[in-house]
Amino acid sequence: MADDLRAPAPVRKDRPGAIMAGEIAEQPEVLRRILDTAAPAIAVTARVIADRRPRFVLLSARGTSDHAALYAKYLIEVELGLPCGLTSMSTTTTYGATPHLDDVLLITVSQSGGSPDLIASTEAARRAGAITLAVTNNPDSPLVDVSEFHIDLLAGPEKALPATKTYSAELMALYLFVTGLGGIEGTRVARRLPRLAEQVLARGDEVRELAGRYRFAERMVITSRGYGYPTAKEAALKLMETSYIPALAYSGADLLHGPLAMVDNISPVIAIVTEGRGGEALQPVLDRLRGRGADLVVVGPRVQVAAASGGFAMPTSEVPECLQPLLEILPLQRLAWEIAVARGQDPDSPRAIVKVTETS
Repeated sequence: MADDLRAPAPVRKDRPGAIMAGEIAEQPEVLRRILDTAAPAIAVTARVIADRRPRFVLLSARGTSDHAALYAKYLIEVELGLPCGLTSMSTTTTYGATPHLDDVLLITVSQSGGSPDLIASTEAARRAGAITLAVTNNPDSPLVDVSEFHIDLLAGPEKALPATKTYSAELMALYLFVTGLGGIEGTRVARRLPRLAEQVLARGDEVRELAGRYRFAERMVITSRGYGYPTAKEAALKLMETSYIPALAYSGADLLHGPLAMVDNISPVIAIVTEGRGGEALQPVLDRLRGRGADLVVVGPRVQVAAASGGFAMPTSEVPECLQPLLEILPLQRLAWEIAVARGQDPDSPRAIVKVTETS
């Protein structure tokens, strides 16, 4: 199955969720576009910023982009050894604090580049001496106007309200930028990802079968560690905004510090197990979950799927751990879509959300 390159069955354009399904299917091509077209400009930007020797990195984002920023935090700290933090924008926009950001790199991640708090906090950071980089899917956005540097995701218009292709585009762009910041040419290793993404997306029947067990779920827990943790958070968000299922995302370490008490033999748990150190660190958590009789599904290596009560085996044996999140999110996006449709929802237009969320 992992080598099956059949295209996923098309979704009728008049069916609820057709737009989101189409954008999920676009992701291999979006990844290729970034590697073929955006990568040289990203490398130049990375070299220019590296020459300024930032001493610290801050990441600023909301929603889905916040999970991409968390992925970049792991990359920066693990691969570069630079201290890195996620900003609290309200310290600037609400409390009026004046940061001291000389020689600090601020990376603001936003699909639209239109949220007022992202724009205001980036503008304030630049005034405070920061090197400012915007990562957006809109080169004409106000965020780009107030930033010194910009990376264009080149994902094309995203019309469904839940973000899918822009998320994987953010991960790819951030991977290429961070490796470039460290003087490493990352495109060679990443070249295999579009083909692997096609393989994963071609296995829609497996995801549909998995979705059947969650149609009537009242809550879900999603857990991972290391590079897989941002995937857990993004998967939980997709389930909540498309299916309205309360989905709680925990680091495996945090799950053991209390929330494990709510897991019982009828609690659905999805574990994202990266092949590498993060997956190894998650193993004690998987053992505890099995001991509690949890309905445990694994997205990860085949051996971990076999030891659980089901799951989705990932073709990641030749993919570095830091790149596996670009593949792991794909079946989980499709899972959210399948559950929403099965529950009679339209994942293209979830209630109460808008494409550009204007927070301040």
